[in-house]
Amino acid sequence: MRRILANTLFPLAVGAVCIVRPGPAVLAQAQTVGPGSTVSGVQVEIVDGKPRYTNRLITAKSPYLQLHAHNPVDWFPWGDEAFDKARREGKALFVSIGYSTCHWCHVMEQESFSDPAMAAILNEYFVCIKVDREERPDIDRVYMSYLQTATGGGGWPMTLFLTPDLKPFFGGTYYAPDDRNDRRGLRTLLHQIHQAWTTQRDQLNQNAEKSTQLLLGQIRTASATAKLGRPILDQIYQRTRTSYDATYSGFGRAPKFPRPVVFNFLLRYYARTGDKAALDMTLASLRAMARGGIHDHLGGGFHRYSTDPSWHVPHFEKMLYDQAQLAMSYLDAYQITKDAYFADVARDILEYVLRDMRGPEGGFSSARDADSLIEKGRPEQGEGAFYVWTADEIRQVLGDERAAIFDLYYGVTSSGNVPAQQDLQGKLKGRNVLIVRQTVAEVAAKSGKSEADIRALLASARTELNITRARRPHPPLDDKVLVAWNGLMMSAFARGAQVLDEPRYIEAARTSAGFIESRMYDSRTGLLKRRYRDGAVDIDAVLEDYAFLIQGLLDLYETSFEVKWLSWAVRLQEQQDALFWDKSGGYFATRADASHVLVRMKDNFDGPEPAANSVAAMNLLRLWQVTDRQDWRDKADGTFAAFAERLSTQGTAVPQLAAALDFSLSKPKQVIIAGEPGAPDTNAMLRLVHERFIPNKVLLLADGGAGQQQLARWLSVLESITRRNGRATAYICEDYVCRLPTSDLTVVAQLLDGTWKPDSK
Repeated sequence: MRRILANTLFPLAVGAVCIVRPGPAVLAQAQTVGPGSTVSGVQVEIVDGKPRYTNRLITAKSPYLQLHAHNPVDWFPWGDEAFDKARREGKALFVSIGYSTCHWCHVMEQESFSDPAMAAILNEYFVCIKVDREERPDIDRVYMSYLQTATGGGGWPMTLFLTPDLKPFFGGTYYAPDDRNDRRGLRTLLHQIHQAWTTQRDQLNQNAEKSTQLLLGQIRTASATAKLGRPILDQIYQRTRTSYDATYSGFGRAPKFPRPVVFNFLLRYYARTGDKAALDMTLASLRAMARGGIHDHLGGGFHRYSTDPSWHVPHFEKMLYDQAQLAMSYLDAYQITKDAYFADVARDILEYVLRDMRGPEGGFSSARDADSLIEKGRPEQGEGAFYVWTADEIRQVLGDERAAIFDLYYGVTSSGNVPAQQDLQGKLKGRNVLIVRQTVAEVAAKSGKSEADIRALLASARTELNITRARRPHPPLDDKVLVAWNGLMMSAFARGAQVLDEPRYIEAARTSAGFIESRMYDSRTGLLKRRYRDGAVDIDAVLEDYAFLIQGLLDLYETSFEVKWLSWAVRLQEQQDALFWDKSGGYFATRADASHVLVRMKDNFDGPEPAANSVAAMNLLRLWQVTDRQDWRDKADGTFAAFAERLSTQGTAVPQLAAALDFSLSKPKQVIIAGEPGAPDTNAMLRLVHERFIPNKVLLLADGGAGQQQLARWLSVLESITRRNGRATAYICEDYVCRLPTSDLTVVAQLLDGTWKPDSK
C-alpha cells in the first residue's frame, strides 16, 4: 500500500531545518565509485557480470532483504550489530520496512537504494537497517502505530528515523529520490534529518521519548466501563452499514480492500437477527469483487485491493492471507444461499492456491508479486504487466469473432479500459484489466448466440489466454512459509473440504499441518518458529502464529476428526497463554523475552488480516466448549474486557472480535455425531451439518474408539455417547443439554435448523 504523507518532524517540531549539501567526504565517495572501490563498508564486485556491491543482507533468507543485498547501501539486518554501531558512532538509525511483493518498495529500491550517490549519503550519516515486515510483524506493528499516531496514515515502504535505543522521532512512507511537486524527496530529507541530529539532538531525543510514551499508553488496559451485550453488536452493525458503498458495494472509499473480517461479522449478525440488509451487503460485495478486476479471471485468486471504488484496477500483488479469508467468505455465502456461483468462486481461489502457492513440501508460499521479472531478476517498476491485455493481443489469440464476444463480456476496449487517474506510472495506457461488464444473458442477446454457447466460448477463451499469459515473464513468488498465514490457509482448505466435499482440500490442510509440525515446531519445548524458507527455520513465532495455527487445527479437526490435531491445538493454546497472556486481559503480540522490541503491543485492529487477539478470543471459546476448561472461558472474557472500550467506541475497527463476542453471547450448539469414521451413514449426517451455516457451534465425532476416549478426558459427557441400533446417531446440544439422540436425517436437519418440535415426528 502506498500513501504519500505530508512529512513534518513529529511529535514536536525541531524548528527551521535548513537544507545542507553533502560534505566533501560523501561527494568524493559518490563520485569515485567503481570496480575495486568501497562505499562505507559495502563491497564492490570487480568480476564482469556480477553485482558491483554486496552487503550483509546477502546471507538473509528473506526475499525482501535479498532484494537489497546488492545495494550500495551498507544495510544491516535488525539486531545488535547495527544498534551497537549506532551507539558507538553516535548516529541515528535509518530503518526501512517493507515486504517482497510491495510495488512501491521495489520503486524505492530502484530509485534510491540502488543509487551510489544516495547510498553514500545514507552510509555517511546513518546506520541503515532493512526489515521484512512479514518476518517481523512485531517490529512493523510498533513503528506503524507510531507512524499512524504521528501522521494520521501509514503504509509501505515505511521510512523511519530512530535513536540508537530504537525510539522513533520521524517517519514517513515512500519518498521519491528528489523533490517532486512540492513534496520533499529522500535526498532532501536525509540532509534535513542529519542537520537536526547534529544540531538539535536533545530535542529529537525528547521527541522520541514522548513518542515512546504514547506507544506505551496505547497498550495500557483501561477499566472496562462498557457493558458488552448485544446492543454493542447492534451499534457496530449500524456503523458498518453507514460505511457501505451502495453504488459499487464494499465498504469505505478507495483504495478499497476486501476485508473479509467485516463479512464474518455481518453474516453472523444476519444468522442471529435475520436482518437481511447484513446479508445483502455481504453478497453484493462478494459478487462485485468476483466480477471486478481485483479478481484474476484467468488464473484464479484475488489481488490485494482495488485502487478505485468500483473494484476495477487492482494493486496486482496476491497475498496468501487474502486467498484464505476470501475463500471462507465465499464458502459462507454458498452455505447460506446455496447459490453455486459462490461455491465456484471459492473453488477458483482454492485451486489457484494449490496450483500456484503450494510448495513441494506442502507449506504455502506467502505471496505473488505485482511486478514481473525482467533482466537480471529485478522487478520492473510498471506493476501488473503479467495480468493486463491490449485488445490486439486478445484478438491474436482468439480471432476476431471470439474476441468480440470476450471483449464485450470483460469490458475490453481498443484504447484500453484503465482510467488515467488509476495509472499512476503511465504503464497501463492502452491496456485492459479484465472486469465483467455484461451478463451472459446480455452478451447472448447482443451476439445472437445461446447462453450455453456464450459460457462455453468464454471458458475456452479463458483457457487459451491463460496459456498465452503463462509464456510471459512471471511475477516473483515469495516462497517463504509463515506459520500464521498457513494457519489461515489451513482453515480455508478444511472448510472447503467440508462445504464442497472435496477430498483434495482436506489433504492439503492435513499436509500443511504436518509440514508445520515437522519443520517449524519443537515438541520438546512446545515452541514454534515463524518462518521457513529454503530449508532454514528461523524467528520466534509471535502471537498471530499461535492463534492462527490453533484456529486452523480446530477447523482441521472438525473436518478430519483426527484427535491429534485437536490435542495439538490444546497444547499450543497452553503455550500461547504462557508466552503472551497479560494478566490485565488480552494477549501481547510478542513474548516477554523478545529482544529489541521497543514496546509489547496488543493487536487491536481487524484489517486485511484479523487481529491475533480477535482470533484468540474465538479460539478460547471454541476450546472451552470442547474441553470444558473454565480458565479458557475466563481468558476470553478477559480479552473482551481488555478491548471493551474499543468495541464500544470503535467497534468497526474490530469486526472479528465482535464476531467472537457474538459467539460469547450466544448459546452455542454442540453437535456430536456418534458414528464410524468414513462410514456412509456418518458421512450423510456430517453432510447435513456442513451444508448449513451454523457459525456458533462445535462439531465432535464420537467414534467409539481411541478418539472418543481422548475427547472424554476433556468432556465426561462423551463417555455415554453411543450409536443407536448400530447406526450413526446425532446428539444436538446446548450447554451439553442434548435433545433426544436420533438417527433420522430429517429430524437431524430440523434440529440443526431449530425447527424441530416434539410432536413433529
